[in-house]
Amino acid sequence: MTDTAETIDYSKTLYLPQTDFPMRAGLPEKEPGLVKRWQDMDLYKKLREEAAGREKFVLHDGPPYANGNIHIGHALNKILKDVINRSFQMRGYDANYVPGWDCHGLPIEWKIEEQYRAKGKNKDEVPVNEFRRECRDFAQHWIKVQGGEFLRLGVIGDFDNPYTTMAYHAESRIAGELLKFAMSGQLYRGSKPVMWSVVERTALAEAEVEYQDYESDTIWVKFPVASLAQPVAGAAPALDEAALDLVEAHVVIWTTTPWTIPGNRAVSYSPRIAYGLYEVTAAENAFGPQPGEKLIFADALAEECAAKAKVTLTRLHSVPAQQLGSLTLSHPFKGLGGGYGFPVPMVAGEHVTDDAGTGFVHTAPGHGREDFDAWMEAAADLRARGVDTTIPFTVDDAGFFTKDAPGFGPGREGGAARVIDDNGKKGNANQAVIDELIKRNALFARGRLKHSYPHSWRSKKPVIFRNTPQWFVYMDKDLGDGTTLRSRALKAIDDTRFVPAAGQNRIRAMIEERPDWVLSRQRAWGVPIAVFADEDGNVLKDEAVNQRIMDAFEKEGADAWFADGAKERFLGNHDASKWHQVM
Repeated sequence: MTDTAETIDYSKTLYLPQTDFPMRAGLPEKEPGLVKRWQDMDLYKKLREEAAGREKFVLHDGPPYANGNIHIGHALNKILKDVINRSFQMRGYDANYVPGWDCHGLPIEWKIEEQYRAKGKNKDEVPVNEFRRECRDFAQHWIKVQGGEFLRLGVIGDFDNPYTTMAYHAESRIAGELLKFAMSGQLYRGSKPVMWSVVERTALAEAEVEYQDYESDTIWVKFPVASLAQPVAGAAPALDEAALDLVEAHVVIWTTTPWTIPGNRAVSYSPRIAYGLYEVTAAENAFGPQPGEKLIFADALAEECAAKAKVTLTRLHSVPAQQLGSLTLSHPFKGLGGGYGFPVPMVAGEHVTDDAGTGFVHTAPGHGREDFDAWMEAAADLRARGVDTTIPFTVDDAGFFTKDAPGFGPGREGGAARVIDDNGKKGNANQAVIDELIKRNALFARGRLKHSYPHSWRSKKPVIFRNTPQWFVYMDKDLGDGTTLRSRALKAIDDTRFVPAAGQNRIRAMIEERPDWVLSRQRAWGVPIAVFADEDGNVLKDEAVNQRIMDAFEKEGADAWFADGAKERFLGNHDASKWHQVM
């Protein structure tokens, strides 16, 4: 090609698509106009008219909490749902999307409490229904704000008529379903260790906690053998000569929750683990175990425990599990504050392993689910041996030790020790317990451990396991047709197609393992457990009373339960002095 060659315009030789769309989308400027155009033409109504009579496609909207502006998670959720709804609409279905909002529970109540604290206001001094009205107004405000934000994303749905859990009709229906449990005998008042948020002063369900790394104090504690008592069922009555050594020995436990030692009522062992009696032959620390002391460990863990205490151990002989079952121990705090004089039995437990610790599990039935199960399983045999199986309430709702923890409760110099404070920080309970153990020469060793620990999903603060009176629904009680709530739930899961399929296995595993369902919450904003109970926890079963409750909720919302005169109004001809309202 030469410099004088003719320049050819190749654009005329190409066939390019033609469009009225501009080269740049300019979406931030154009999207509001599109949304306004859809609203002006009432696109939602036109879609419903066009789809009238078609087969319905219903996407049940898992609702967000009405407690703040939407975030990227909300956007992802709603846009994906919008894509699904639009695709089914275009495929010939009537895809009527009804958005919803979750209005009850901690997230909203927590926000109002934050406002109170900022004003120096005490929630407990505010009338319940006044507080509930503020929660309702707060939720209603954010429903309007979030609805506008979802519309700005281009989501199509019936935003003028959303469903909300605080609608009077919804509250009435929720109360009605609860009353079905009451009438069928599935609802009961019990005392069990539940996950408790000191910061929020409420029990939490498994779904309301998340696990975060947490550094705990760890201690190895010596429980002196008090006697060779009659064994728990299944233990051999005969004891050989070597067993007499056990009377002078200590059983050593390990725990990551020193504050639960005042709540100890037993020590668990496993028949599948090999145990031995060991003697301390050398010690580096003056405060710990000293030469001549005899200690019982799982053989697999004895060396590791010795290293923690900086002692040398010599194995004397084996200790069969049958012999362990015949032992009665003394509490390391025996005599403190005039308490802890009860016997501490050895109980067999399926949860005991020799993977870590000592091979024994300190069992505080008021502070752990497995501890509770082991205690209740052995309860009948223990009562036959004269052991009091009452589970103490050693920690109150604010995290303070109670009178059931002598030496650490209200009578303690300086006041009751505290496990966790109002800000979710560790209190002085662990140190108080450790100091007392050292004073009594009951501490074998101590350390610290970083591990996964449950925290409230809302406050992000650690929770504790605490024995509290709560209301539960039986998961495994026969419903009269050979089925249980658990079996019905599992069948419903099996009959449902999950996409992706992995979700089915996850929720099935949760239902298979979950304990009885804790319904009660120590909160003011939500649908109450609208039943009446006597002093023994027996629930009033009267369809007429139930109907009055549901009718009132339908017209006035659940606020009716907290109004003056509600008890007499709903009980009708029943003696009000014999029944109390459950909240």
